[in-house]
Amino acid sequence: MSRAALCLEVAVNDNPAWLAQIIRAQREGRSCLPQHLGLDAAQYAELLTRHGLRPPSRSADEALLGERDALREELLALRREEWQALHDLLLGGQDDHGEPAMAAIVAAACLGGEHLWRDLGLASRAQLYALLMHNFPQLARRNTQDMRWKKFLYKQLCEQDGGYVCRSPSCEACPTYHDCFGEEQ
Repeated sequence: MSRAALCLEVAVNDNPAWLAQIIRAQREGRSCLPQHLGLDAAQYAELLTRHGLRPPSRSADEALLGERDALREELLALRREEWQALHDLLLGGQDDHGEPAMAAIVAAACLGGEHLWRDLGLASRAQLYALLMHNFPQLARRNTQDMRWKKFLYKQLCEQDGGYVCRSPSCEACPTYHDCFGEEQ
């Protein structure tokens, strides 16, 4: 889907609506995010208060949710340096209207194994595009070839550190081109 088509598909949205959707998806097990979305408990509570959101109610299956959240927190702790690098990348070009906590949430979702929009619990890649353009427009505008977002962010990290992530000198000649630019399933 072209960037123009993505723009047309996205309804006007803002952080409270995205956060409510992300929190709901996390509680329902439809994202990879830990209980506090990659924030500490105090930051999470402050975020909910600031946006007029209520803490999610826990289901009857409290033990299963607790185990899942504990495993996700453990993964985040094990990959803290990677999370920090992604967090810093996202904040590097942030405009004033962005949500600083959103950098922590997106960075935590990058540690999941699915497409970034799924790991956040969003409904579509178009929603992710709108969220990134709202919160991190300078960074998001650098994705001029419409690369998949997680691959794009990691490629930015590699280029920033002088590393080289691609096997080919140009994306168009790379044998794994469709892994980065193909249709998302």
